[in-house]
Amino acid sequence: MSKSKKVVRYKKPFNLNIGVVIFVIIFIYVIFNVYTYVTAIHISPYEVEQGIMAENNIHRGLVLRDETVRYSDYSGALNYYVREASKVKNGNLICSVDENGDVSERIAEAARDTSSIDAESLGEIEADIFEFRTLYSSMDFSSVYLFKDNVDSALNEALSLSALNSISDYAAAGAESSSFHRVFSESDGIVVYYTDGYENVTTDSFTADMFEEASYSRKNSRKSPDIAAGEAVYKLINSETWHIVVPVATALADELADSETIQLRFLKDEKTTYASSTVTRKGEQDYLILKLNHSMVRYAKDRFLEIELLLNEETGLKIPNSAITEKEFYTIPAEYFMKGGDSDSDGLLVERIDDEGKRTTEFLVPVIYYETDEQYYVDGEHVSAGDRIIKSDSDSAYTVGTDTAKLKGVYNINKGYAVFKQIDILYQSEEYTIVRTGTTYGISLYDHIALDGTKINENDLIR
Repeated sequence: MSKSKKVVRYKKPFNLNIGVVIFVIIFIYVIFNVYTYVTAIHISPYEVEQGIMAENNIHRGLVLRDETVRYSDYSGALNYYVREASKVKNGNLICSVDENGDVSERIAEAARDTSSIDAESLGEIEADIFEFRTLYSSMDFSSVYLFKDNVDSALNEALSLSALNSISDYAAAGAESSSFHRVFSESDGIVVYYTDGYENVTTDSFTADMFEEASYSRKNSRKSPDIAAGEAVYKLINSETWHIVVPVATALADELADSETIQLRFLKDEKTTYASSTVTRKGEQDYLILKLNHSMVRYAKDRFLEIELLLNEETGLKIPNSAITEKEFYTIPAEYFMKGGDSDSDGLLVERIDDEGKRTTEFLVPVIYYETDEQYYVDGEHVSAGDRIIKSDSDSAYTVGTDTAKLKGVYNINKGYAVFKQIDILYQSEEYTIVRTGTTYGISLYDHIALDGTKINENDLIR
């Protein structure tokens, strides 16, 4: 018997390649992430912060004070020993006039020894430098030159006084020869060294042309090394009471007519204070007159000051205007909400008609976005236009969609998807808005919101 030569093909057993499986899983994961990235909405976030905003009420006012000018009885070399805008007492040495110039030359020579400056003067100069560093802004570079002049003057006056003391015997000899004249303060006050012709102007006598700064000029006696007889040598501000007169528009004048006190900020140093106020009219122009009884010495060298009237300052949560959007809601009377189901939240008993034409009722808890005493605001996630809302223990019904209203708000994206939050606007500028904090359905400090509220919808996923 011959053997069968039929060949049977051997079937290899199926072996699962774990490497291929892992590769496929990773590939699917990558494709999924690419798809979700492409289809997801890319929104820039903004972190809600605390903010303060006020109406832009910046004005430039004319400063009026009780000022007395002292004129020199002699001609000669002039030396000052008191720093400008300093308080002096009656009998304090202010300056000297040297007719021959001999004593003045000795003072200048002695002043070259900078080691002789006293600790008090050094402390005042250091305070000036610290204040300048604190308040300096690159947007106002001209303040550098003013600061330089102030420091130079303070240093020169301190050195001159120290030099005068060091040559006191020589100066006394000059005084005996009647060529060296010391000039003393005739009363208490704040000493300044410029005159501008406005010294006798009051809140009753000012005129409109005084606000034209293009024609304003002043003479600073400290800038010249010499003085002529009859020229102003210094002036004293005699009182801490002073006024700022501000031209204002009629609308603002009417708004402030009944105000007795106004908060203001000096733009020169960002100091804030209160001033009593009155409004007056001269010709066709209204003026706000601010009266202060303090801070005189800080602004003694200024005839004009820029101030900001803090009339409507609001504090709250600061958000960009681009984040604000509007959303339409169904408004449902408050009496149709009730407690029920497995939730302690307010819900609605909704009546619907199923596919077989039968009426069914269901208790739903919609998201409430805002409420008043009369109505609640809900969207279309749980109820739709045409749904009937049944009132508890009553035959009354309300049809959803009968009334709608829009709310202003932003989209909160803390959880990775968009949730509309209603806002209560307190104040709005061209770029930012201040909204009330602590509202029931609003946003909170440090929430993240969509920077552009027009490019997002409720429940959109955010990347």
